Parts: sequence; structure tokens; C-alpha cells
Amino acid sequence: MMKSIIETKDVRFRYPDAGQDAPLVLDGVSLSIEEGSFVAVLGHNGSGKSTLAKNMNAIYLPSGGTVYVDGIDTADEGRLMEIRRTVGMVFQNPDNQIVANVVEEDVAFAPENLGVEQEQLRLRVDQALALVGMSKYAKHAPHLLSGGQKQRIAIAGVIAMEPRCIVLDEPTAMLDPIGREDVLRTITRLNREKGITVVIITHHMDEAARADRLVVMDHGKVIADGHPKEVFQRVEELTAVGLTVPETVGLLDQLRQEGIDVPLDALSVEECAEAIFKAFG
Repeated sequence: MMKSIIETKDVRFRYPDAGQDAPLVLDGVSLSIEEGSFVAVLGHNGSGKSTLAKNMNAIYLPSGGTVYVDGIDTADEGRLMEIRRTVGMVFQNPDNQIVANVVEEDVAFAPENLGVEQEQLRLRVDQALALVGMSKYAKHAPHLLSGGQKQRIAIAGVIAMEPRCIVLDEPTAMLDPIGREDVLRTITRLNREKGITVVIITHHMDEAARADRLVVMDHGKVIADGHPKEVFQRVEELTAVGLTVPETVGLLDQLRQEGIDVPLDALSVEECAEAIFKAFG
């Protein structure tokens, strides 16, 4: 059985200044994120997905229920540094995470503050930049980089802390299609090649389709949890909460409504084309 790196048990959350009568932003969320997995959390604005992300490394503490990071209760203030070393966060706007005027200094910032020695620090920075494909920009000024490049630098800064899990809160929301693809390729590689657990918060169907597991949220609750191929077959249920499905699944669903026998689990363009070819072949 795989070990959980993040576990949420009946987590409830409302913003402290919202008052006791305010609706819960998270309403009884119980999830177990396995070490080494690639999980997407999907939902429209206001579904609670970003709030859940911030509960995963103790930026927020739950109003009720418990969050465990590698078995540590996030409410344990004395172990906060340990929690943040285990689960690194990457935010929507890379400009909010970049703190130095030179790329390599920015990547070194967090591990240096953790007390990593200079020789080890140099090694970590070089490895992190290589992992995100940004080695040649080590001496560059971050503010001159593209959005996608900045986000990869932000990811490198988190990698240099050597976390076992990275939670990315809508990391491509401010990027153009090329930047988005760069970032998605980078985090997929970190998961596949380095075994780093990845949790990506998104409202993009195509990003969610790349994960091994898809959690769908609505009004602070988990309404679906499974492999993307399984979850995206629930077309009516997803549409009812204001979500679409990948274009491939939408096309196959329309064909099924016309009485054509095609599967709904063909997520990629290639799989979709093959399914249609078989149906008409």
C-alpha cells in the first residue's frame, strides 16, 4: 500500500474575519494524497480548491478537522518548518514569489534561509535550474523573462528546498499557451523522473486530464475523485456544476447522443480519432 504524504480528515474552513454565520469555504473534505502521485484538483472559482491548497502546507489552518503532512498535524506550530520543507507551494503569479535580481540568487533564497551550506547550496541551485530547463538563464534578471520562464524559476526555487511534494495553485493562469505547456511539461517531468508528488489546482480541463488522479470540487465539497478517464465520463454531473469536459469527450458525448457507439474515455486527440474511426470503420 502506498504511503500518504498529505491527508485531510473532515476538513472545514471559513475565513476568520467572515463571522460564524458565513458559509464554509471547505465543508468536510477528506482526501489522501499518495506519495509519488500526480493529482489535479479541478473546480470553478469559489469551489474551494485554492483554499484547500493553502491548507496543504499550513498557510491556512482548518477551522475544523485535521490536515496531516507526512503524519504531522499542520496545527503543530513547532513543526511548521518541517511541514514547509515537505510540501512546497507555487502560486499563480510568479512575480509574487521572485525576490532577487538574479535568477540563481532567487533560486538560492529559500534553501539559504533554511541553513543549507554554500557547497550544497550551489549544487541544489544548479540541479534545480537544470530540472526546469533554465540553466542558461542563471545570471539573468528575472524581470526580463517571459511569464512561463518566471514560473519555471519559481518552481526551481521550490525544488531547491528539496520538498517531497509540490502544490501548484493555478500556476498557468497568467501564462500564454507556450508558457502553460512549458510549465506543465516541467511538473510532469518532476513527477515522472524524480518521484516528486505533484498536486495541481486548476480550472483547465486539459491540465486536469494529464494527472493520474482527478479530484473535482464544488461549494467546498469533493464531488468526484478518480482517474481523469473515469471522472470525465460523468458529463452531465460536471456540466451541472458549471464545468465543461475536454473537447474530445464533448465530441464523443455528442456522438453517443446521436446513437453512435463510442467510448467516453478517449481523452487524447489520438485516442478520440481512433475511437471515431472504429465506430465508422
